[in-house]
Amino acid sequence: MDAAFARYVMEEPYIYVGRMHLRDRQNPIEFYSEAEFLQRYRFSKRTVSDVLLPYVRSERLSNRGLPIPDILKLLIALRFYATGSFQLVCGDLAGVTQGTVCKIIKSISNDLVAVLPRHMKFTSSDEDTARCKRSFYEKGQFPGVVGCIDCTHVPIVSPGGEFGELYRNRKGWFSLNVQVVAGPSMEIMDIVCRWQGSAHDARIFHNSRLKLKFETNEVKGILLGDSGYPLLPYLFTPVLRPVSASERRYNISHIRTRCTVERTFWVWKRRFPCISMKLRVKLFTAQKVILACAVLRNVAMQNHDPMPDRMPAMPRLEVPVQRLQPVHGRPNAIRAAFIERHFGEEVNVLEPQNVA
Repeated sequence: MDAAFARYVMEEPYIYVGRMHLRDRQNPIEFYSEAEFLQRYRFSKRTVSDVLLPYVRSERLSNRGLPIPDILKLLIALRFYATGSFQLVCGDLAGVTQGTVCKIIKSISNDLVAVLPRHMKFTSSDEDTARCKRSFYEKGQFPGVVGCIDCTHVPIVSPGGEFGELYRNRKGWFSLNVQVVAGPSMEIMDIVCRWQGSAHDARIFHNSRLKLKFETNEVKGILLGDSGYPLLPYLFTPVLRPVSASERRYNISHIRTRCTVERTFWVWKRRFPCISMKLRVKLFTAQKVILACAVLRNVAMQNHDPMPDRMPAMPRLEVPVQRLQPVHGRPNAIRAAFIERHFGEEVNVLEPQNVA
């Protein structure tokens, strides 16, 4: 028997199975690779754990059961921002109920909105303002620009009630008309997210704090807007019917520079598709989600988080701009003098100018 056992051991040795490394599916940071994590949550693991997690204020959603870890709450909210999926689906992926996901989205959005002034502001010092003007000038040779302004519509469900129809835009669907000012690096410098889809872009600007900042010289420089905005001494719009070569050069430079805000909308909605699809949350929560995505957009830029490669193109759900009537008087004279000074026949717009 001993000889037979020895022969069995020598001729048919036992094949040991390699050690299996089990990964916890309940911990996405451990379960997913860096590329998979970026694809699903739009941020790197380092940014989530070192930058975003400290913004989450620990609080228990209820007194029953075990509390949900802060990192899991943050990842549930990021998954919703990154997919725009139903809350029930996000809850099934994390093993929580739909009601819990709703409370988490509201809580995390409030935490991110609380740090909005830290990540979104206009340049305050003269040095930063001059740097911003130079960056914009390098894009389209338009001097003195400190920001590009435009509005975009974010689809929402019908809020109902007596004033629900005010949120129906000109295309016939419900939305929030969000005003954004973009910087030279496509960062969001200012945002207004409280107006109905039926509100005109010019009305939003006239009632914003941004206009007061420019009128009181708190912010010095030029805003570039499309034809949906009024022509003001600090807000330049394109010439609707250019007749001279200088006006045509002005329009070309205006378009090249102002496209920054259009590209900002595209990148913003591509990183967070929830604001391209219909937000299936209450109106107040929808406003918080939009502001939270604006904060996350700037956080991603500041931490150099790349855009995921395999991302489907979002459908363009824009509302056509209602052009304003031509403006006469002082603003028109200011723009005409500006065009003659910077885009006249004797000025070579390709040469560097004093843009500060």
